[in-house]
Amino acid sequence: MPGSALKAGARKLIFENSPRLLFISLLYVVLIAVVSWLSFRLPGNINTQDIYSRLASGEMPGLGIIYTNFRPTGVFLALLLLLLQPIIDVGFISYCMKINRSQKTELKDLFNGFLFFIKVLSVFIISAVFIFLWSLFFVIPGIVASYRYRQAYYILLDDPGKSALSCITESKLMMHGKKLDLFLLDLSFFGWYFLDFIIFMLIPFSFAFPIVSVWLSPYIGLTRAAFYENQITDIAV
Repeated sequence: MPGSALKAGARKLIFENSPRLLFISLLYVVLIAVVSWLSFRLPGNINTQDIYSRLASGEMPGLGIIYTNFRPTGVFLALLLLLLQPIIDVGFISYCMKINRSQKTELKDLFNGFLFFIKVLSVFIISAVFIFLWSLFFVIPGIVASYRYRQAYYILLDDPGKSALSCITESKLMMHGKKLDLFLLDLSFFGWYFLDFIIFMLIPFSFAFPIVSVWLSPYIGLTRAAFYENQITDIAV
C-alpha cells in the first residue's frame, strides 16, 4: 500500500476517534515535553541552557564551567528520564495499534510500556548500541541501522513473551527491502515537522500549547502502525 493511502487512512481514523484521541495525544505530548524539560533542569546536572547560550553567542564553554555544574546525581537522574521516554513512546504506539485494529482503547493503554518496561528498555539499549556501532563507519550506515530496528517495539507489543533480541532480529528481517519505503514515508511528514518547529520558535508559550504536535503525533503514530500492519500482512501471505 502506498504511503499516501496509509496517511489517508490515518487521517480518517483521527477524525473518527476524536476528540478522545486528540486528548490522549495531548497527554502524550505533555508527558514527553515534561520529561525533556526536567532532564535539562535537574539540580546538580550540567546547566544545559547556559551552555547552549554560550555556544549560540560563539563562545566555547571551558571545562571549568562544565565541571562546576556537573554532579553525578544529576547525571544519574537525567539517565533515568532518558530511559523513561521509550516507555512512554511504547504506550502511545500501543494506543495507535489498537485504534488501527479497531480495538477498544482506554486511557491506561498509554502506559502499557510499563507492563514490560525491562524488555522495552532492553530493546531501546540494544538498538542504540547497534546503531552507534554502525554510525562509527559513517552517518548513513547508522541511519540505515535505525530503520532496520524500527519495528521491534511493535513486535514486542504483539508478543510480549519474546525477548528483546528476538524482537530486534525479527524487525531486521521484516524491514529487509522496506527501509527506503519507511524513510520516504517519514520524509513526507517534513512539512509538518517544519511547521511545528516554526510555531515552537515564534509563538510564546508554545510549550504550553502544542498545537501542531497534538495533531501530528497521532497522524504519524497511526500511519506507522498501518505500515507495520502491512508488513505483517505481507509476511503472512
